Amino acid sequence: MQRLGTGIGWRPEIADAVERMPDVDWVEVVSENLCPDHPPESLKRLRARGVTVVPHGVSLGLGGAERPDEGRLTALAERALALGSPLVTEHIAFVRAGGALTASPRLEAGHLLPVPRTRDALDVLCENIRVAQDALPVPLAVENIAALLSWPGEELTEGQFLYELADRTGVRLLIDVANLHTNHVNQGEDPARALAELPLEALAYVHVAGGFERDGVWHDSHAHPVPEPVLDILTNLASRVTPPGVLLERDENFPEPGELERELAAIGKAVELGRTAAVGRTATVGRTDGVGHPAGIGRTTAGGRPPRATAAPEADEPESTTARKAGEPAAGAPEVIAAESAVAEATRQRLGLAQTALLSALVAGTPAPEGFDRVRLAVQARALASKRADVVAKIAPELPVILGAGYRPAFLAYAQAHPMSGGYRLDAMEFAASLLSAGEPDDREARRALRAWWLERSGPAPRSHRPAVRAARAARRVLLRR
Repeated sequence: MQRLGTGIGWRPEIADAVERMPDVDWVEVVSENLCPDHPPESLKRLRARGVTVVPHGVSLGLGGAERPDEGRLTALAERALALGSPLVTEHIAFVRAGGALTASPRLEAGHLLPVPRTRDALDVLCENIRVAQDALPVPLAVENIAALLSWPGEELTEGQFLYELADRTGVRLLIDVANLHTNHVNQGEDPARALAELPLEALAYVHVAGGFERDGVWHDSHAHPVPEPVLDILTNLASRVTPPGVLLERDENFPEPGELERELAAIGKAVELGRTAAVGRTATVGRTDGVGHPAGIGRTTAGGRPPRATAAPEADEPESTTARKAGEPAAGAPEVIAAESAVAEATRQRLGLAQTALLSALVAGTPAPEGFDRVRLAVQARALASKRADVVAKIAPELPVILGAGYRPAFLAYAQAHPMSGGYRLDAMEFAASLLSAGEPDDREARRALRAWWLERSGPAPRSHRPAVRAARAARRVLLRR
């Protein structure tokens, strides 16, 4: 795996500062925010200096019940080629549910939600990752996410789930130590155990970020300084393996450049402390394993691998299933292959129904699925609505200006009654249309400005957006009659 070094998440708000940072070896850019034909000039200058740029996807939904969307995969591949990237990254999460698979309305979360750590979910995720790997021109790495809630009836720990995923697909891992800390606070999971169970030889790079705690819940905000417990987990990881790259994520509430540089220095110090600890233990034990881990540190089997999460396939397991789990084509007669395919679709449908029930409870106010913590569901629902309001304000900054202090309460009221079914840009348009249809805002000048904003953006769109166009044109006709 390519050595990346020290990196920072590139964002337009800090582009100039990142260019002036002397110790930044690489940057990561949110794939969906980038046009491959017209990358920002800042990224062009960084690439000209030899700085590696890695596209980081957030909307693929590899953990969802449906197979990855071809258009999203093509877009991710285009960005990797345009940037000359050595790899691309995405998340182990689902971001939408419903649709034809479950015969229910399609819902968008607008954020990353955890997949259940079950055999069904793992089977679906492995197949989805293989589909993505086949479509991408460079290697794929997937990231563990932060979670405000957990699924009932989980069968694997986070480390076991990630180990089997990497073992079955060969996918690289992007380990976010801030997310391990989040899951420690919110779910009581042990970060050290997760690190001990991971196949660290599959490590692509590491994310580090800040957050905050409120009412006993840790929020992975990417808008606060990196706390000491997160740096401690990074040190633990670095004592087990030398990370190919470590990257600081900051998405908003950006500090002065000097503060960012101090955070990068603290991250470098945490990694060095881990290396020093590893050297000390190696000297004591007198040997290391085959991949550079201090012998005996989080390893209990030969070859530098953690214990298998499960035993070998049972003797009565069909050969074709065993071959598929190993990443090989299913073997056997056509009827056997057809039966396996049917089982796979049934597995996807079970997962799809479960994810739809959860997402509907979070964004549409339907009853909580059995076994979930209702308090945590409420926390997650508020977080999703808040995130949605923040993103719409960012991509349509005129709306908070037009509506002033009334923007946020108006949007949260809208979100409560209107689950998101498309992207954020469509969400902004539908929010504005709903206000105008209700004769809001009360201020005549603000209403006139909002109407002008909406009319300016509700014209023709690409053929691929025809459903959204039809909805926008219907609303346009209603508004023009007012």
